[in-house]
Amino acid sequence: MKLTAQVKLLPSQGQYAALKQTLERTNQACNFISEQAWNTHTFGQFRLQKLTYATTKASFGLTAQIAVLCAKKVSAAYKLDKKTQRRFKPHGSVAFDDRILRWYSDRQVVSIWTVDGRQKIPFACGERAGQLLNSRQGESDLVYCDGSFYLFATCNVEEPAPIDVDGVLGIDLGIKNIAVDSDGEVFSGGVVNGLRHRHRRLRVKLQSKGTKSAKRLLKARSKKEYRFASDTNHCISKRLVAKAECTKRAVAVEELTGIRSWIKARKPQRATLSSWTFAQLRSFITYKARLAGIPVIAVDRRNTSITCPACGCVDRRNRRNQSTFSCVQCNFAGFADHIAACNIASRAAVIPPDAVSSGITASSRL
Repeated sequence: MKLTAQVKLLPSQGQYAALKQTLERTNQACNFISEQAWNTHTFGQFRLQKLTYATTKASFGLTAQIAVLCAKKVSAAYKLDKKTQRRFKPHGSVAFDDRILRWYSDRQVVSIWTVDGRQKIPFACGERAGQLLNSRQGESDLVYCDGSFYLFATCNVEEPAPIDVDGVLGIDLGIKNIAVDSDGEVFSGGVVNGLRHRHRRLRVKLQSKGTKSAKRLLKARSKKEYRFASDTNHCISKRLVAKAECTKRAVAVEELTGIRSWIKARKPQRATLSSWTFAQLRSFITYKARLAGIPVIAVDRRNTSITCPACGCVDRRNRRNQSTFSCVQCNFAGFADHIAACNIASRAAVIPPDAVSSGITASSRL
């Protein structure tokens, strides 16, 4: 499994200027290569490299390897579609491989190529990131964000063998309650939603002012909401995976990919729906579970919240409101999110073991 270790570079004033100039010149080269690719309809990496390699080196003062990586970056950008000419921001990220970037993890120093020559720059990272660097493999991205430089290193982590599971822990994801499992444990989203509402209201107020002090405060609060929500998702996913590991159960989550394209929301609810980080929480659950050797099963989302687990009745009237479930056929009642989590667990339980790794989802008709 591949994970990303993030480290923060601590350059001197001269090294900072060299790194910034390196990004600017490299992205200028990418824009030049993109223009050539667009004009000649040459989008393959090796054909594009052959077309622009010599000119890129001579015109922008780049080394051989960085010229190759620029062609690779442009070719990758056109893989999405070839209907629009790609343009790159002056401080967009640039990939470095082992020919132009060397790690000294024991001393927390990197030797990196810049337009001013090789620079040895110290870096800072957490304990977990330091451990991941021991299994670093492939390219690392140089990223400029909020006035600081970071390196995102790809690390290849060996996965343990899957454990023998006995049962499934179903997880229902939502907005009011971030997650509810089939054991009945509720992870409320009240704190996160309240924080988002306060930040949204403050942003509108500061943006309407438009003064220098207002812009300074907006910049200081930038990404604060995102960091808090990410930390909350990390804590929730860690607790859920730990519970599944202790009880030797697989984890089942509902497949919510593309939910924003088919769900209808009133205008006051659109901002809340757009800031719902269900995909991040699911990705956290998935990679933590894989590190613990726990299978993760994707379940079809349809009718999980309106199906009665007692008699199997599927009726929209079963869901009286956001929090209440009451079956119109057998009068079975309970907390709606908990019942949805139980339905997710029961659907996942019928999936054959060899289908879990292939990504097959349980049908809503089960």
